[in-house]
Amino acid sequence: MNTLTRKVFSLVALAAALLTMIRPGQAAEVDEVTDLAKPESTFSVGAGYVSDDNRRFGQYTGLRDNGFYGLIDLDLINRDEETGTWTMLDGRNLGLPNRELRFEHNKQGDWKYFLEYDQTPRYEPFQATTAVSGIGTPNLTVPAAATAGVPVDLKTRRDTVGLGFGKQLPGDLDLQVRFRQQEKTGERIFARGTPGIFQFTPEPIDSTTRQIEATVGYTGKKLQLSGGYYGTAYDNHNTALNITETGGATALSGFTPIGLPPDNESHQLFLAGGYSFSNTTRGTFKAAYSRLTQNDSFILPSLPGRTDLGGKIDASLLQAGITARPMPKLSLLANLRYENRSDKTPVEDYFSGASTTATGENEPRSIKTIAGKVEANYALPAGFRLTGGIEHDIKDRNFSAVRVVSAREETEETSYRLGLRRSMSETVTGSLTYIHSNRTGSDFLTTVLTTGAAGSNLIAPVHLADRDRDKVRLTMNWMPSEPLSFQLMTDYAQDDYSSRTTENLGIRKGKAENYALDATYVFSDTWQGSAWISQNKNRIDQATSTSGGQLWFAALRSTGDAFGLSLLNKPTKKLELGAELQYASYNDKFGQEAITGAAITSPPDINTQITGLQLTAKYALQKNMGVRVVYGYQRWSTDDWTWATWTYLDGTQLMEDLDKRVHFIGTSVYYNW
Repeated sequence: MNTLTRKVFSLVALAAALLTMIRPGQAAEVDEVTDLAKPESTFSVGAGYVSDDNRRFGQYTGLRDNGFYGLIDLDLINRDEETGTWTMLDGRNLGLPNRELRFEHNKQGDWKYFLEYDQTPRYEPFQATTAVSGIGTPNLTVPAAATAGVPVDLKTRRDTVGLGFGKQLPGDLDLQVRFRQQEKTGERIFARGTPGIFQFTPEPIDSTTRQIEATVGYTGKKLQLSGGYYGTAYDNHNTALNITETGGATALSGFTPIGLPPDNESHQLFLAGGYSFSNTTRGTFKAAYSRLTQNDSFILPSLPGRTDLGGKIDASLLQAGITARPMPKLSLLANLRYENRSDKTPVEDYFSGASTTATGENEPRSIKTIAGKVEANYALPAGFRLTGGIEHDIKDRNFSAVRVVSAREETEETSYRLGLRRSMSETVTGSLTYIHSNRTGSDFLTTVLTTGAAGSNLIAPVHLADRDRDKVRLTMNWMPSEPLSFQLMTDYAQDDYSSRTTENLGIRKGKAENYALDATYVFSDTWQGSAWISQNKNRIDQATSTSGGQLWFAALRSTGDAFGLSLLNKPTKKLELGAELQYASYNDKFGQEAITGAAITSPPDINTQITGLQLTAKYALQKNMGVRVVYGYQRWSTDDWTWATWTYLDGTQLMEDLDKRVHFIGTSVYYNW
């Protein structure tokens, strides 16, 4: 008998032992009508076993190490018949690191309040073998030369507490208040260095994020309003990363201390609403004003003598829309949106005379957006419905006088949409949509050096470059018989950046394809199955120049194939069975080749496969008590070479499991009342 088999028998024995702890009187059957009229509470307790240590299967659940885990869930519901109030306590994964717990007390249509807590782990899938010490603290000690290390696992944990209150007020008003506070601790991969020289310096994580929202709503017969306040505050308890080198010094010795993400906060006032002018015409609007600030003190005095950045952004938003049905067959929609993000951060010279391509000044980023949309929907003969629309978007940006890449102050994009939908029969419904988008803008600004000389105008950032995009989407729902149904979705998009000449660098063209087919079949009252298959392909062609002036081309390709199958069966009144199989395969190609100069060797492809299987069984020993058993299997396989040959200056290496298989078996007893 192998180890996993012994663990399965142990868990079954545990379930039997748990059953003996429940008094027979607790499982007495009650009248079915009473069951339907009263809310039902559920409690389940058991244990699960993970067969092997792993880095992917338990990355966000905590089921990462070989061994046993507690499986505890509860859903307690009570209704006070006299007062009409509800008391609810909901707990999920209480024996695992990704636990959730929520308490709520309410009187429907009058008031409610809740308290909630959840914990979310995140384990780094790469294991570090390192001699760096002090990991997880703001004070690191790093070897100056490559040194043999020991395995270290990095992880973060988020603990979130939330509370809220709601109350119906006189005059068709209601009040809602929400507050959440998240504590995040741990460490993550980070490094200091310059091109070709890096030291492993993990960033310590110890921060608090708070969110608060207060909203007052009004619900009238024609007018609905909602307004209030939303605010956030981020507090990083580590202000700087201090690094000490042992065994000598390196070219990186001066890079300490390193500033960590600074404290910041935001505040927003908003008002939104809608008004029904008639049964066929309705208008909506939204207005908001926000202020975002970053005044955290610098870790060291700055050149201009400032003690903090003085970061300030004011953002305003105005939006209005209207929908109407002037004729039984015609529906119209129109909306207009204006947003102004004004960066008022003071401009200072922090690195005077640093280089010919930078003045040393910080660059505020302001952007103003005006976007509009009109759309019409018309019912044609023979069951067709035609939809047409136009969207227009204008963005104005600011740019520094000295830049490293090309820029344009304005971009303008127009999209045209045409769609046709038809119910071809009682069992078949399909739609076809075509969208064409064209983005242009003002002239590109040639980069300028600090000497005043002209720089270059070779690279247009992707979000600023001229682009023609064509996209087609086809959807279809088919139910050839009552138990059988199919859903098909496919879309194809192509981006053309041909306005960039062969001498220009950057992206040239792109393409995206997505295909998905779902099927569901009900074999009988006790059997049901479903299956799905999907494929997505993404392609980007771009040209790049090395520091030596050599040009090379990259044909980046990413393909993903996936399928799934699930079965549900209830062979007897007491037994329920389920099975789910999923498989996904991903392939990434780099396709690099030289345009000018010496030939280059493209990096090898990266292939990843993920297989998952889950089997479940639920058996009712009595009407309100039973046993659940679940078996899970996952295989993660990859030939990712990204970190395989990389070593930091201090000797640190990052490694992952290239082919890992994990089994999970769990059993629990549930009780309903």
